[in-house]
Amino acid sequence: MEWYMILALVGTGIAAGFINTTAGGGSMLTMPLLMFIGLPANIANGTNRIAILLQNVIAVKTFKQKHVLDFTKDYRLAIPAIVGSIIGALFAVEIDPNLLKNIIAGLMVLLLLLVVLKPEVWITDQIGKVNPKPSPLQYIIFFAIGLFGGFIQMGVGFFLLAGLVLGCGHNLVRANAIKVFIILIYTIFSLGIFIYNKQVDIVAGLILAAGNMLGAWLGANFTVKGGAKYVRYILILAMLIVILNLFGVFG
Repeated sequence: MEWYMILALVGTGIAAGFINTTAGGGSMLTMPLLMFIGLPANIANGTNRIAILLQNVIAVKTFKQKHVLDFTKDYRLAIPAIVGSIIGALFAVEIDPNLLKNIIAGLMVLLLLLVVLKPEVWITDQIGKVNPKPSPLQYIIFFAIGLFGGFIQMGVGFFLLAGLVLGCGHNLVRANAIKVFIILIYTIFSLGIFIYNKQVDIVAGLILAAGNMLGAWLGANFTVKGGAKYVRYILILAMLIVILNLFGVFG
C-alpha cells in the first residue's frame, strides 16, 4: 500500500473515530475512502468493522474510566442488538446496502428535527424514564437497531442515540457511552461473519483502526468534558452532513 493511502486512512480514521464517539456517521467518511483505495463495496463494509471494533474498545475504556458507563446495568440492551446485528450481517453479505439509502435519509431527517426542536430532551436525564430493566418495547427497538447496524454500519450511532435518549431517557453523554458499548459488543459478532465470508481486508482495516482509536479517545474525552449541550451541536452538524451526503449533495 502506498504511503499516501496509509496517511489518508489514518487521518480519516481519526476524524471518523471522533465523530462516531461523539455522535455518529463517521463511516460516511471511511466507507468511500476504503472503496477509493480499491476495495469492493462489500469488502469495504466488512473491513470498516475492524476500525469500528477497535475504536469502541478505546471509547468504552475511556468512558468507564470517567465513570460514565456502568457494565452491571448497561449490558441488557446489548443483547437484542447482538441478535439483530447477526441477522443483519448475514443479509449484508448478500444484499446491496444502497437499497436502504432513501429510507435512511428520511429517518435521519426526522431525527434531526427532533434534535433541533426538542433540545431539552437530549441534554438532561429524564429521571422518571430511566428504568434499570428495559421494557419489551425497548428490546424490540434495539433489536431493530442491531439489525440495521449488522446490515450496514453507516448511521447506526444516530439511531442508537435516539433509542437511548427518546426511548430510555438518558442524556447525550451517558447515551454515547452506552452506544459505543453496544456497538462494541455486536460488532464482534458481525465482524466474525464478514471474516468468515472473506469480506475483510485485514491490513487496510488495522491501518484505518489506528486512526479511529485515537479519534475515539479524543471524542470520549470531549463528550465527558464538554457535556451534553456541546455534544448536541456536534450531533446536529454530523447529522446534517450525513443527510446531505445521502441526498447526493456532495456528488
